[in-house]
Amino acid sequence: MSEGKHEKLGLNREQLLEMLKTMLTARKIDERMWLLNRAGKIPFVVSCQGHEAAQVGAATALDKDNDYILPYYRDVGMVLHFGMTVKDLMLAGFAKAEDPNSGGRQMPNHFGSKKHRIVTGSSPVTTQVPHAVGIALAGRIKEDPFVCLTSFGEGSSNQGDFHEAANFAGVHGLPVIFFCENNQYAISVPVDRQIASERVSDRAYAYGMPGETVDGNDPLAVYEAVKKAADNARAGGGPALIESLSYRLTPHSSDDDDRSYREWEEVDDAKRKDGIFTFVDYLKGYGLLTDTEEKDIHEKIQRSIDEATEVAENAAYAEAESTLNHVYHE
Repeated sequence: MSEGKHEKLGLNREQLLEMLKTMLTARKIDERMWLLNRAGKIPFVVSCQGHEAAQVGAATALDKDNDYILPYYRDVGMVLHFGMTVKDLMLAGFAKAEDPNSGGRQMPNHFGSKKHRIVTGSSPVTTQVPHAVGIALAGRIKEDPFVCLTSFGEGSSNQGDFHEAANFAGVHGLPVIFFCENNQYAISVPVDRQIASERVSDRAYAYGMPGETVDGNDPLAVYEAVKKAADNARAGGGPALIESLSYRLTPHSSDDDDRSYREWEEVDDAKRKDGIFTFVDYLKGYGLLTDTEEKDIHEKIQRSIDEATEVAENAAYAEAESTLNHVYHE
């Protein structure tokens, strides 16, 4: 058998299986959230399905003990890799007081964890991108050699925040990775109605940084691109723009009806290219995963989600008196 791509990248079996486990955990959390929403138990879901391979490939290429991430609301796989737990995400979904992101005060998927170097985002899209550039600038001033990765959808790449941040990072050569998760739709607007260029990564040239478009269904391709960009940034080479091409397999959110703007045949075709299934095929093809091991992984993850769901559902809500905490000086 010829040398696998993972061998060329220096990834061992343990690392590859951890990538798969994280991808599967993200998918199963998301599936559970949809069920809970439809049962009327949680108010809102914004889905990661179709993004897991790109998210986990990118996160694995970083140093989670030193680098910072500023994720956007679909990045379940990314924050799991950086240290958030199934319980953390379930507590957030139920908006309970123990939610480590915001104590149940923000919408689900507004990730934030100081100890895990995950910088909190907010509901207006793209605001995390200039924040990432500011953090990278602070690292430069403090001579702290971390890399900052910020992720966003292709719709966000059309916002002023993105362009101002990319220009500033390019001018100052800051260690930022702009990671665009292009899932083909900005809510209901297809990508060909969003950008005039062939690729989002084409914009990198204007800001004096390298740009690359990779297959977002291939976690190894994403890992390779992000690792190269991170190594270059850490060495003082400045920012990069990486675009991962994938597909959003669900409606935009639990409040969206995607039947009004895309055909089922298009979604079904994308499901056949699902990065989770193609990665499983890759691992089995190189003798790195057996059917029995795969079944065991699924069962363990499912048990963890069942347990976290029960804990989160029975947890307490925040006290009403805490509403104004961290708003006014006490």
